[in-house]
Amino acid sequence: MRGKITSILVLLGLFVFLIAGREKPLFLQFAEAGEKNKPAADFVLADLDGKSLKLFDFEGKVIILDFWATHCPPCRKEIPDFIKLYDKYRDKGLVIIGISLDRCGVEKVKSFCRENGVNYPVVTGDREVIASYGGIRYIPTTFIIDKNKNIVKKFIGYTSINVFEREIKALLE
Repeated sequence: MRGKITSILVLLGLFVFLIAGREKPLFLQFAEAGEKNKPAADFVLADLDGKSLKLFDFEGKVIILDFWATHCPPCRKEIPDFIKLYDKYRDKGLVIIGISLDRCGVEKVKSFCRENGVNYPVVTGDREVIASYGGIRYIPTTFIIDKNKNIVKKFIGYTSINVFEREIKALLE
């Protein structure tokens, strides 16, 4: 019995060693492939002030569409990177839209965004938008949408700023 436990721990350690240091965990890299060039679903959702935001209003823009929640540590880790990307590329045609999947109410999300300096639009998600993007099972789940409103990448889990920047730079040119 002791030998089996040791073997399992060694294999687990080897797995962790193999994925350590990657920008994206190995098991999540494969999640990106299936959504390429699929048309993005339009939606109309309320922003944190109750105003309607429609995805297709951002004609000719590259969009990072991020499904997230305030209680999610990897989501919280990505937000400062999204703020930096939006500051750097918004004048070049980038739009970032955060879709909050919080159930705690809009006031908590609004307070979180204010405290963390979120500078891009945040809307409140609903079941319809979750379904239209394939059923969001894990957060963060982030889509990159090109100027023609096609999904070109899907990321599940924390993704580094370097990965996002590489993807959007090519689309913004």
